[in-house]
Amino acid sequence: MYIGVDLGSTNIKAALYDKALNLIDRKSKNVEYIRENSFVEFDPHAYCESLLLLLGTIIENNNVSEVTEIAFTGQAESLLVLDGEGRPLMNTISWMDERSVKECEVLSKQFTLEECETVTGQQAILPTWPATKILWLKENRPEIFNSACQYVLLKDYVIYFLTGQLVSDMSIATFSFYFDIYNKCYWKKMLSAIGISEDKLPPLKEPCTVAGTLKEGLREVLGIKNCPKINVGTLDHFAGMIGTGNIKEGGVTLSTGTVMAMAAISKEGVSRNSKIAMHYGFIPDTHVMLPVAESGGVSLEWFKRTCLTEVDFKTIDDTVAKRETNDLIFLPYLVGTNAPEFDSDATGVFWGLRQEHDAFDMAAAVMEGVSFVLRKNCENIVKKGTELKSIIATGGGAKSPVWCQLQADITGLPIIIPKEKEAACLGAAIIAAVSDGEIESFEKAAEKIETEKQYLPRPRPELDKKYEKFNALYDASIKIAKM
Repeated sequence: MYIGVDLGSTNIKAALYDKALNLIDRKSKNVEYIRENSFVEFDPHAYCESLLLLLGTIIENNNVSEVTEIAFTGQAESLLVLDGEGRPLMNTISWMDERSVKECEVLSKQFTLEECETVTGQQAILPTWPATKILWLKENRPEIFNSACQYVLLKDYVIYFLTGQLVSDMSIATFSFYFDIYNKCYWKKMLSAIGISEDKLPPLKEPCTVAGTLKEGLREVLGIKNCPKINVGTLDHFAGMIGTGNIKEGGVTLSTGTVMAMAAISKEGVSRNSKIAMHYGFIPDTHVMLPVAESGGVSLEWFKRTCLTEVDFKTIDDTVAKRETNDLIFLPYLVGTNAPEFDSDATGVFWGLRQEHDAFDMAAAVMEGVSFVLRKNCENIVKKGTELKSIIATGGGAKSPVWCQLQADITGLPIIIPKEKEAACLGAAIIAAVSDGEIESFEKAAEKIETEKQYLPRPRPELDKKYEKFNALYDASIKIAKM
């Protein structure tokens, strides 16, 4: 038996698979946050207890006595500060936390974006990055900063909690903003700027490798008789690539939930003006392009909550399907824009609104606007030198036939819907099976991935024209926002 675990932001998910990768059981548990202004934190002890509860429930419900390997995937940037005994000194600072805006400005005066991209692969200095939060702790919580013995990311801590081994997989470290993705080491110049030494960070480890075995005490708690291996796995989006069979150049795995994230493999390194951030890959000698639109999925959720409160998403889908496209355009930048523009001044905009339009016309414009951002990022991936052949869609957006067809029409690429919807957990299980030797490679595993449906692109010249207007509208709106 293998267990794939997704250490998510909204939910922790755990799924049990047999050695043929048939799904046996799956459970999830919500993550509770402590929010105050720009601060977003959660209790690391409660998080780990929730994980143990999930694992225990799956193991007990299915009368499992032996588990060969447990592999992990999940969020990247959430930061923990540990004392000399490996105990958290404070709550986990979530990747969604934005307390370090001022520290981003400080670092922007010390480092050019070109230098940052050349080393880290990242194209902007953001409060998301753990490096900026460590600098915030130095300036605002000196009692924590001076007591800190280790700075670790969430998945690092969970692995440590389970095994007693403190390591950081490089596909997660790539999101720290103090990791050199090309030389596979910590960036000493950035560490100096934020005031810490390399010994305050865990040893680096290749992704998808075994960190150790489950502690004896935890084996007893979970009722496991053998000694399961614990695999560090990789980032959730990367595990999603494995779980959808996207392990070669030419494919894009699209996840549309709260955010819209695209993931595509590249064998090339950084290049100037590509507008695509690069990350350390989960496959040797590769990198992963991962443009993210933070208002991707949430734009439609926001519009439904605001203007179509009593209507479900299926009704929106069915109604929009009967409408022809019109001149109404929506810019889906409700929280600024990440890739490809990286501009916090960007805002959401409806343009071309007339009295004959109703809320469903506006919902259609929201779907189109998000799809136009998808096309922009596809074009930038192509400019980077990667020819795209298809998009594999997962997440809530993949449940909408209208939106999937619209994405195919706007990008000109087939949209493929895999049969397995929890691609990250499946990807983690595949990592375990390959590590264990049960499956020869990720390529062999990809051959077993089943497709549920495919949406083929149709010629839509009216949408091409609208895409041109969308880009022009964005340029004009930014000029106004900066006045």
